[in-house]
Amino acid sequence: MAPPAKSGPRYDNFIQSPTVRVIDHEGENLGVMNTREAIEQANDLGLNLVEVSPNADPPVAKFLDVGKYRYEAQKKANLARKTQKTQDIKEVKMRPNIDTHDYDVKMRNVNKFIDNGDKVKITLRFRGREMAHQELGMNLLKRVQDDVQEVAKVEAFPRLEGRQMLMVLAPK
Repeated sequence: MAPPAKSGPRYDNFIQSPTVRVIDHEGENLGVMNTREAIEQANDLGLNLVEVSPNADPPVAKFLDVGKYRYEAQKKANLARKTQKTQDIKEVKMRPNIDTHDYDVKMRNVNKFIDNGDKVKITLRFRGREMAHQELGMNLLKRVQDDVQEVAKVEAFPRLEGRQMLMVLAPK
């Protein structure tokens, strides 16, 4: 058996201290005893002696079924992974001279994404002579910001990158 990771609990034959404070499998304090004696008692119960607090004086060790402990830790990790919500970045693309109905459809999508807990990246693409009127794009992004003010906050304020103006919204 390879030595355990440094951050995890230390098992029977890796306990360095000659004496340990022992906690039994039911959580009762058995007091300070010789490490060899504690290992023998744990083996009699069919359990392992696990060092849970190596920095204490004397170190604290506990009777545990290591297989069961690892199984339950793995189940807990799987449950945490299953219930966590990943936050995606959804993108909504617009043009500076967007019509009102098209704008309403895009805003409906933005609100839907934010309600689902996702971030929204709004990309405003300029083509041709539209680059000469960047203030139209800035006004449009300001309008978007005002429309979603109750449900979202601006995470990245509008900035120009080449021919695109970008803004990122995050749910409140």
